[in-house]
Amino acid sequence: MSTTTMRQHAPVRAESRGIRNWLKLHVDLLPTLAAIVIFVAMIIYGEVAYGRILQANTLSNLLINNAHLIILAAGMTFVILTGGIDLSVGAIIAFSSVSGVLLINAGWDPWLVMGLMVLIGSAFGVTSGILIQYFNVQPFIATLAMMFLGRGLAAMLSTVPERLADDSPVRLLATNFKLIDGPKVNDLVITPGVIIAVIVVGIAFFVLHRTRMGRTVYAIGGSEQSAGLMGLPVPRTKLWVYVISGTLAGLAAVVYTARLGSAQNITGIGWELDAIAATVIGGTLLTGGVGFVLGSVVGALVLGLMNVLITRDGGIPPEATTIITGCILLVFVLLQRLVLARRRE
Repeated sequence: MSTTTMRQHAPVRAESRGIRNWLKLHVDLLPTLAAIVIFVAMIIYGEVAYGRILQANTLSNLLINNAHLIILAAGMTFVILTGGIDLSVGAIIAFSSVSGVLLINAGWDPWLVMGLMVLIGSAFGVTSGILIQYFNVQPFIATLAMMFLGRGLAAMLSTVPERLADDSPVRLLATNFKLIDGPKVNDLVITPGVIIAVIVVGIAFFVLHRTRMGRTVYAIGGSEQSAGLMGLPVPRTKLWVYVISGTLAGLAAVVYTARLGSAQNITGIGWELDAIAATVIGGTLLTGGVGFVLGSVVGALVLGLMNVLITRDGGIPPEATTIITGCILLVFVLLQRLVLARRRE
């Protein structure tokens, strides 16, 4: 090989080494980067196969229809970062939404009821946190018990759909605000529910990356024993992460009920698994200690866009959604194993 050719290949090899070194230093980002790549690939595939995916109204619908899932995923990120799990969030939404609609229809002040709906979630979170931290109940069992409790209470209240009045103030949270007036129906639209989801994600990001509590959450996930030896407030923080998850589930119930205009005891079945899937796809390790709330948002949007593409196709049965979700989740679990192996090295 001539000297000139060697000089030409030297920058390429140096750049390749630079990329490998960067990946070694930022191996924790791999699952999140993979989620972003999948999301972009899905957009490109959808645009090529079906068209009208890269449009403002598609983005609007994606955000509006998945605002509640984004809120749930933000809360689930706190829990999974500590190495825990919360299976109660779907049932919290059912009980909170049915309770809220019944109270509003009974004449209670709607704004007061929306606050109570959030507090119902907080109460479930407090109960789960106490069982886990002070009675040494495994997170899976404690939150599973709360799931059955919430689902049972919702069924006791009503087994038929309960509707809000068309002029209920709760529906204001689903009011469309046009940001960009596009051609025909291609408008960029948001709702107060989307704004609430964005604010929740912003606060969650700040808490996790700019506060002592956030550092403690990551430390607990890394090693709870070491976090305790460092003098970090482990018991209080573990209690708070379940309170946060429950509270955000109650808030998600408000946002979803406002959009749908009704509530049922079967609402939210399987949503805890969707929230977990969004969090894992977004790069949060199930073992705890590694993850990003912004990655969980990407994971939620991946699931939402997958439903859009399946609907656009028309030939794929809706049942395939769970199969595809399971396959994607399996890929990310295997990717997490790679990340854990690299971290041990």
